[in-house]
Amino acid sequence: MKILVVNVNTSQSMSDVIDEAAKRAASAGTEIVTLTPFFGAEAVDCNFESYISAVAVMDRVLAYDEPFDAVVMAGFGEHGRDGLQELIEQPVIEICEASAHMAMMIGRSYSVVTTLQRSVPPIEDRLRLSGLSDRCASVRANGMSTLEVDQDPTGAMRSIVEEARKAVEQDHAEVICLGCAGMAGLEDAITSELGVPVIDGVAAAVRFAEAVVGLGLKTSKVSTYAKPDAKRIIGWPLSEALGLKPRSVGPALRVGGRR
Repeated sequence: MKILVVNVNTSQSMSDVIDEAAKRAASAGTEIVTLTPFFGAEAVDCNFESYISAVAVMDRVLAYDEPFDAVVMAGFGEHGRDGLQELIEQPVIEICEASAHMAMMIGRSYSVVTTLQRSVPPIEDRLRLSGLSDRCASVRANGMSTLEVDQDPTGAMRSIVEEARKAVEQDHAEVICLGCAGMAGLEDAITSELGVPVIDGVAAAVRFAEAVVGLGLKTSKVSTYAKPDAKRIIGWPLSEALGLKPRSVGPALRVGGRR
Protein backbone atom coordinates (compact mmCIF):
# COMPACT_ATOMS: atom_id res chain seq x y z
CA MET A 1 0.00 0.00 0.00
CA LYS A 2 1.32 3.45 -0.94
CA ILE A 3 -0.02 6.62 0.73
CA LEU A 4 0.77 10.08 -0.59
CA VAL A 5 1.08 12.59 2.26
CA VAL A 6 0.85 16.13 0.90
CA ASN A 7 2.17 19.06 2.87
CA VAL A 8 -0.11 22.04 2.16
CA ASN A 9 2.81 24.41 2.83
CA THR A 10 5.93 24.74 0.66
CA SER A 11 8.32 24.61 3.63
CA GLN A 12 10.67 21.65 3.10
CA SER A 13 11.52 21.48 6.81
CA MET A 14 7.83 21.10 7.59
CA SER A 15 7.56 18.39 4.93
CA ASP A 16 10.40 16.58 6.73
CA VAL A 17 8.50 16.76 10.07
CA ILE A 18 5.33 15.50 8.40
CA ASP A 19 7.21 12.71 6.62
CA GLU A 20 8.71 11.54 9.88
CA ALA A 21 5.34 11.56 11.65
CA ALA A 22 3.63 9.69 8.82
CA LYS A 23 6.29 7.01 8.65
CA ARG A 24 6.23 6.62 12.43
CA ALA A 25 2.47 5.98 12.32
CA ALA A 26 2.40 3.76 9.24
CA SER A 27 2.04 0.02 9.56
CA ALA A 28 4.67 -2.37 8.28
CA GLY A 29 4.26 -2.72 4.53
CA THR A 30 2.84 0.78 4.03
CA GLU A 31 4.97 3.06 1.87
CA ILE A 32 4.78 6.77 2.66
CA VAL A 33 5.62 9.29 -0.07
CA THR A 34 5.56 12.88 1.20
CA LEU A 35 5.03 15.60 -1.40
CA THR A 36 5.62 19.34 -1.24
CA PRO A 37 3.61 21.61 -3.59
CA PHE A 38 5.42 23.30 -6.49
CA PHE A 39 4.04 26.72 -5.48
CA GLY A 40 2.24 28.48 -2.64
CA ALA A 41 2.98 29.93 0.78
CA GLU A 42 5.82 28.52 2.85
CA ALA A 43 3.38 28.37 5.76
CA VAL A 44 -0.41 28.62 5.42
CA ASP A 45 -2.08 30.83 8.05
CA CYS A 46 -5.03 32.54 6.34
CA ASN A 47 -7.80 31.98 3.82
CA PHE A 48 -5.88 33.57 0.94
CA GLU A 49 -2.93 31.23 1.45
CA SER A 50 -5.25 28.29 2.02
CA TYR A 51 -7.04 28.78 -1.30
CA ILE A 52 -3.70 28.95 -3.13
CA SER A 53 -2.68 25.83 -1.27
CA ALA A 54 -5.86 24.04 -2.37
CA VAL A 55 -4.90 24.53 -6.02
CA ALA A 56 -1.28 23.65 -5.32
CA VAL A 57 -2.18 20.39 -3.56
CA MET A 58 -4.49 19.25 -6.37
CA ASP A 59 -1.81 20.19 -8.88
CA ARG A 60 0.89 18.32 -6.96
CA VAL A 61 -1.12 15.12 -6.62
CA LEU A 62 -2.00 15.11 -10.34
CA ALA A 63 1.67 15.59 -11.17
CA TYR A 64 2.58 12.41 -9.30
CA ASP A 65 2.66 9.88 -12.13
CA GLU A 66 3.14 6.64 -10.22
CA PRO A 67 0.43 4.40 -8.70
CA PHE A 68 -0.81 5.15 -5.18
CA ASP A 69 -3.65 4.00 -2.95
CA ALA A 70 -4.66 7.02 -0.84
CA VAL A 71 -3.88 10.67 -0.16
CA VAL A 72 -3.45 12.34 3.23
CA MET A 73 -3.82 16.12 3.17
CA ALA A 74 -1.47 17.40 5.87
CA GLY A 75 -3.18 20.72 6.51
CA PHE A 76 -5.56 21.18 9.42
CA GLY A 77 -8.92 22.19 7.95
CA GLU A 78 -7.39 23.59 4.77
CA HIS A 79 -9.44 24.07 1.63
CA GLY A 80 -9.34 21.73 -1.36
CA ARG A 81 -10.15 18.31 -0.03
CA ASP A 82 -13.49 18.17 -1.87
CA GLY A 83 -11.91 19.18 -5.18
CA LEU A 84 -9.24 16.53 -4.90
CA GLN A 85 -11.90 13.94 -4.10
CA GLU A 86 -13.58 14.79 -7.41
CA LEU A 87 -10.35 14.42 -9.36
CA ILE A 88 -9.21 11.03 -8.11
CA GLU A 89 -10.84 7.78 -7.02
CA GLN A 90 -8.45 6.99 -4.19
CA PRO A 91 -9.62 8.01 -0.71
CA VAL A 92 -8.55 11.49 0.43
CA ILE A 93 -8.16 11.87 4.19
CA GLU A 94 -7.80 15.35 5.68
CA ILE A 95 -6.07 15.57 9.07
CA CYS A 96 -8.63 17.82 10.81
CA GLU A 97 -11.47 15.41 10.19
CA ALA A 98 -9.30 12.38 10.95
CA SER A 99 -8.28 13.88 14.31
CA ALA A 100 -11.86 14.70 15.32
CA HIS A 101 -13.16 11.27 14.34
CA MET A 102 -10.45 9.55 16.33
CA ALA A 103 -10.90 11.87 19.33
CA MET A 104 -14.60 11.05 19.55
CA MET A 105 -13.77 7.35 19.62
CA ILE A 106 -11.74 7.70 22.81
CA GLY A 107 -13.31 10.63 24.68
CA ARG A 108 -16.63 12.38 25.27
CA SER A 109 -15.27 15.76 24.21
CA TYR A 110 -12.16 17.11 22.53
CA SER A 111 -10.39 20.40 21.95
CA VAL A 112 -8.14 21.55 19.15
CA VAL A 113 -4.99 23.57 19.82
CA THR A 114 -3.90 25.39 16.70
CA THR A 115 -1.60 28.24 15.72
CA LEU A 116 -3.06 31.74 15.31
CA GLN A 117 -6.45 33.04 16.41
CA ARG A 118 -7.31 33.73 12.78
CA SER A 119 -7.04 29.99 12.12
CA VAL A 120 -9.75 29.21 14.66
CA PRO A 121 -12.84 30.14 12.56
CA PRO A 122 -11.78 28.05 9.50
CA ILE A 123 -11.23 25.03 11.74
CA GLU A 124 -14.58 25.58 13.42
CA ASP A 125 -16.17 25.84 9.97
CA ARG A 126 -14.52 22.61 8.78
CA LEU A 127 -15.68 20.73 11.86
CA ARG A 128 -19.19 22.15 11.47
CA LEU A 129 -19.40 21.29 7.76
CA SER A 130 -18.16 17.79 8.48
CA GLY A 131 -20.69 17.20 11.25
CA LEU A 132 -17.94 16.90 13.85
CA SER A 133 -18.48 20.02 15.94
CA ASP A 134 -21.06 18.84 18.51
CA ARG A 135 -18.46 17.27 20.78
CA CYS A 136 -15.76 19.89 20.22
CA ALA A 137 -15.25 21.67 23.54
CA SER A 138 -13.10 24.44 22.06
CA VAL A 139 -10.61 25.46 19.42
CA ARG A 140 -7.72 27.34 21.04
CA ALA A 141 -4.77 29.17 19.53
CA ASN A 142 -1.23 29.25 20.93
CA GLY A 143 -0.51 32.58 19.21
CA MET A 144 2.37 31.32 17.04
CA SER A 145 2.26 31.28 13.25
CA THR A 146 2.79 28.05 11.35
CA LEU A 147 6.24 29.27 10.37
CA GLU A 148 7.11 30.07 13.99
CA VAL A 149 6.00 26.60 15.07
CA ASP A 150 8.29 25.17 12.39
CA GLN A 151 11.24 27.32 13.47
CA ASP A 152 10.82 27.12 17.26
CA PRO A 153 9.50 23.67 18.27
CA THR A 154 10.56 24.12 21.91
CA GLY A 155 8.67 27.38 22.29
CA ALA A 156 5.75 25.89 20.40
CA MET A 157 5.54 22.96 22.78
CA ARG A 158 5.44 25.25 25.83
CA SER A 159 2.63 27.36 24.40
CA ILE A 160 0.69 24.34 23.14
CA VAL A 161 0.89 22.68 26.55
CA GLU A 162 -0.40 25.87 28.16
CA GLU A 163 -3.40 26.09 25.83
CA ALA A 164 -4.06 22.37 26.11
CA ARG A 165 -4.06 22.74 29.90
CA LYS A 166 -6.74 25.46 29.65
CA ALA A 167 -8.76 23.25 27.30
CA VAL A 168 -8.71 20.40 29.80
CA GLU A 169 -9.23 22.43 32.98
CA GLN A 170 -11.58 25.16 31.72
CA ASP A 171 -13.31 23.64 28.68
CA HIS A 172 -13.46 20.08 30.03
CA ALA A 173 -11.81 18.53 27.00
CA GLU A 174 -10.93 14.86 27.42
CA VAL A 175 -8.79 14.58 24.30
CA ILE A 176 -6.49 17.14 22.64
CA CYS A 177 -6.06 17.36 18.86
CA LEU A 178 -2.94 19.08 17.54
CA GLY A 179 -4.28 21.65 15.08
CA CYS A 180 -1.29 21.94 12.74
CA ALA A 181 0.68 19.31 10.85
CA GLY A 182 3.86 21.05 11.99
CA MET A 183 3.02 20.12 15.60
CA ALA A 184 3.55 16.42 14.86
CA GLY A 185 5.82 14.71 17.35
CA LEU A 186 4.65 16.67 20.42
CA GLU A 187 2.02 14.13 21.51
CA ASP A 188 4.05 12.25 24.13
CA ALA A 189 5.36 15.41 25.79
CA ILE A 190 1.87 16.89 26.14
CA THR A 191 0.32 13.62 27.31
CA SER A 192 2.95 13.22 30.02
CA GLU A 193 2.34 16.80 31.14
CA LEU A 194 -1.48 16.74 31.19
CA GLY A 195 -2.42 13.07 31.36
CA VAL A 196 -4.88 13.18 28.46
CA PRO A 197 -4.66 11.51 25.03
CA VAL A 198 -3.18 13.75 22.34
CA ILE A 199 -3.84 13.11 18.66
CA ASP A 200 -1.53 14.11 15.85
CA GLY A 201 -3.64 14.51 12.73
CA VAL A 202 -1.01 13.13 10.35
CA ALA A 203 -0.76 9.89 12.32
CA ALA A 204 -4.55 9.59 12.61
CA ALA A 205 -5.04 10.22 8.89
CA VAL A 206 -2.43 7.65 7.89
CA ARG A 207 -4.11 5.02 10.03
CA PHE A 208 -7.57 5.87 8.67
CA ALA A 209 -6.20 5.72 5.12
CA GLU A 210 -4.78 2.28 5.81
CA ALA A 211 -8.17 1.13 7.14
CA VAL A 212 -10.15 2.48 4.17
CA VAL A 213 -7.75 1.04 1.61
CA GLY A 214 -7.55 -2.22 3.53
CA LEU A 215 -11.31 -2.60 3.25
CA GLY A 216 -11.10 -2.07 -0.49
CA LEU A 217 -13.07 1.19 -0.34
CA LYS A 218 -12.72 4.22 -2.61
CA THR A 219 -14.35 7.64 -2.87
CA SER A 220 -17.98 7.42 -4.01
CA LYS A 221 -18.45 8.75 -7.54
CA VAL A 222 -22.22 8.51 -7.64
CA SER A 223 -22.88 12.25 -7.24
CA THR A 224 -21.05 14.78 -5.05
CA TYR A 225 -17.52 13.59 -5.78
CA ALA A 226 -18.10 12.51 -9.40
CA LYS A 227 -15.33 13.49 -11.80
CA PRO A 228 -15.68 16.96 -13.33
CA ASP A 229 -17.23 17.03 -16.81
CA ALA A 230 -14.73 17.07 -19.63
CA LYS A 231 -14.05 20.60 -20.76
CA ARG A 232 -11.17 22.85 -21.71
CA ILE A 233 -9.54 24.49 -18.70
CA ILE A 234 -7.00 27.14 -19.59
CA GLY A 235 -3.68 27.03 -17.74
CA TRP A 236 -4.30 23.77 -15.94
CA PRO A 237 -2.37 22.03 -14.48
CA LEU A 238 -0.95 25.30 -13.22
CA SER A 239 2.56 24.07 -12.46
CA GLU A 240 2.90 22.76 -16.02
CA ALA A 241 1.54 26.01 -17.47
CA LEU A 242 4.06 27.97 -15.40
CA GLY A 243 6.93 25.65 -16.22
CA LEU A 244 7.34 24.61 -12.58
CA LYS A 245 6.81 20.88 -13.05
CA PRO A 246 9.24 18.60 -14.86
CA ARG A 247 6.77 15.80 -15.60
CA SER A 248 3.53 15.62 -17.59
CA VAL A 249 0.20 14.22 -16.37
CA GLY A 250 -2.34 11.99 -18.09
CA PRO A 251 -4.39 13.70 -20.83
CA ALA A 252 -7.81 13.03 -19.27
CA LEU A 253 -6.94 14.71 -15.99
CA ARG A 254 -5.75 17.79 -17.87
CA VAL A 255 -9.32 18.58 -18.82
CA GLY A 256 -10.95 17.24 -15.71
CA GLY A 257 -12.59 14.45 -17.68
CA ARG A 258 -12.72 10.72 -17.37
CA ARG A 259 -9.57 8.63 -17.41
